[in-house]
Amino acid sequence: MRLLIVEDEKRLAVSLAKGLRAEGFAVDVVHDGLEGLHRAGEGVYDLVVLDIMLPGMNGYRVCAALRAAGHDVPILMLTAKDGEYDEAEGLDTGADDYLTKPFSYVVLVARVKALLRRRGSSGASPVLRIGGLGIDTAARRVFRDGTEVALTAKEFAVLEQLAVRAGEVVGKPEILEHVWDFAYDGDPNIIEVYISALRRKLGASAIQTARGAGYRLVAS
Repeated sequence: MRLLIVEDEKRLAVSLAKGLRAEGFAVDVVHDGLEGLHRAGEGVYDLVVLDIMLPGMNGYRVCAALRAAGHDVPILMLTAKDGEYDEAEGLDTGADDYLTKPFSYVVLVARVKALLRRRGSSGASPVLRIGGLGIDTAARRVFRDGTEVALTAKEFAVLEQLAVRAGEVVGKPEILEHVWDFAYDGDPNIIEVYISALRRKLGASAIQTARGAGYRLVAS
């Protein structure tokens, strides 16, 4: 899943991004409200962590503009302020949750995961089934023929991208875009390492290679 952090305190933004990437999320960071509105408006994010006090455009206005444009991406607001009025204003503009600085990183991660679970439960089932595979996208657990398979965060993220389009060919650029962040400039063949690991754990026939095009997850 891809997250956007809009936070002008650069050290905090970098720290949050590092921690969330370790949880298996792809994370992009911007430090300006207008840039945050532009990026969030592209519709490629599963959740936005949005500070209130931002240059260019404050978080209240960013949130209100996204909701006015019809974007329903979950928004977790951050602020150094503390008071019922601030919380009410944030929620009135369409934010889904609110966290006051300083906050525990563990609490932030729990809030992020809760918002993502809530969004998943409001629509389709979070469990994807492809043949003998069961992929619980909310709990981030994988089962093969009823037995749980232990995956790393990145392995799960790669598998999830294939699973949501099971039977279709998913190209390397698409996997990179959703599993790694936009700033990634390493070797795109890193994906092959994760595909090989998934085949070892799930069975060689579970993931097919479409030469020159990408990979396809199939029932096996």
